[in-house]
Amino acid sequence: MKESGAATHRTVSHDLPLSPEFERFMAGGWAGSPLPVDIRLPVADLTPARRGRLSAHFPGERLIVPAGELRVRSNDCDHRFRPHSAYAWLTGLTGEEQAGHVLVMEPDGPHGHEAVLYVRPRSPRTDSGFHRDRRYGEFWVGRRPDLAEAERMTGIRCDALDAQGVLPPGRDTSTDAELASVLDELRLVKDAWEVAQLQLAVDHTAAGFEDVVRSLPRALAHPRGERWIEGVFGLRARAEGNGTGYETIAAAGAHACVLHWTRNDGPLDARQLLLLDAGVETDSLYTADITRTLPLSGRFSSVQRQVYELVLAAQDAGIAALRPGARFRDFHRAAMRVIAEGLTDWGILKSPEGDFHRRYTLCSSGHMLGLDVHDCAQARAGAYLDGVLEQGQVLTVEPGLYLQPDDETLPVELRGIGVRVEDDLVITAEGARLMSGALPRTPDAIEAWMGALTDGP
Repeated sequence: MKESGAATHRTVSHDLPLSPEFERFMAGGWAGSPLPVDIRLPVADLTPARRGRLSAHFPGERLIVPAGELRVRSNDCDHRFRPHSAYAWLTGLTGEEQAGHVLVMEPDGPHGHEAVLYVRPRSPRTDSGFHRDRRYGEFWVGRRPDLAEAERMTGIRCDALDAQGVLPPGRDTSTDAELASVLDELRLVKDAWEVAQLQLAVDHTAAGFEDVVRSLPRALAHPRGERWIEGVFGLRARAEGNGTGYETIAAAGAHACVLHWTRNDGPLDARQLLLLDAGVETDSLYTADITRTLPLSGRFSSVQRQVYELVLAAQDAGIAALRPGARFRDFHRAAMRVIAEGLTDWGILKSPEGDFHRRYTLCSSGHMLGLDVHDCAQARAGAYLDGVLEQGQVLTVEPGLYLQPDDETLPVELRGIGVRVEDDLVITAEGARLMSGALPRTPDAIEAWMGALTDGP
């Protein structure tokens, strides 16, 4: 089985040559080290139904779902590996050792499929790769399950990758748009286990935001305070989960007007706001996505509060529009109506009609959330953007105002203020449940929360 899409990678070793005697010495004297017997993944009981739903869409066709390949960051250093979300959803496997592995769903009769997982087997001690292969060797990157262990973990039949073979023809998620779309559409509605994983990610993220507030005195004193904030949150994300679900945005002052400010190399000024957009990704790869805009002094100025309260009112309107059967775009329209009316009341717009408010809002007000921060992005418009909400979907509501520092249509006192308020919600039978309610949203509650965290012992 050929490893599909493998990047060219050459490592020049600076080690001295090894003698045959040393190779023989390394091949012997090792005790057995099996993984624990009870290694079955908690999600293994759920993945057969997921694969069955996919199977029903492609009767009689071979389906190929690669985990993905290692990618070079610099010279002989790779980026940390994260399996493709569709592979993780169908197999339950989420670890860095999955690089190069492939799930193949072989046609089994006219309507079904048999899943076969092609994995890189554990290097035997008679093969020097276990101590010489810097990219995959066990002594370099850690223990991989053997074939029997991988089968116990997943409940899927496993076979060895064969670097000399070729993948059989079939629909491949890396090249087949229809297969990718169907997989994303199947993932739109989350089961109870997935919702619980997302709640765990949200809870860890809330703890990370608390860490950040506690660290503000030190961050304010550092010449790159934004990066201090990023580091504090990143510590929580790595300690509690797999890491961050996306690059943290720690944007102070006018940097908050750059929607994806991830340089995070600026100082903090106590007179300004900090827009923090961050999420912890759990070990199961489900991520939160939360934004709070915080006064670095601990207290909003009157102008900052004015902008914040308009954005919060827009978010409240968007959340109120969430319910099963509502159009996905309804919550965005509800939020933008509030923004447009507010900008008109401020004298910035002549009328709330039309799309002139978009100069100050720039983007949509939310997205699906799950294994990817912008989850199910390959789903067709009719199933997602132009579709209706269903119970079990998880999404963000995140209106914002981005008042550029050089925008002469704005009063001087508003220029350079960026505010976004973002929360994670799950659609319920009655409407929507706020998953991130542990973090305060109103200006008064934020000030009280920040004061309690920074004034305590």
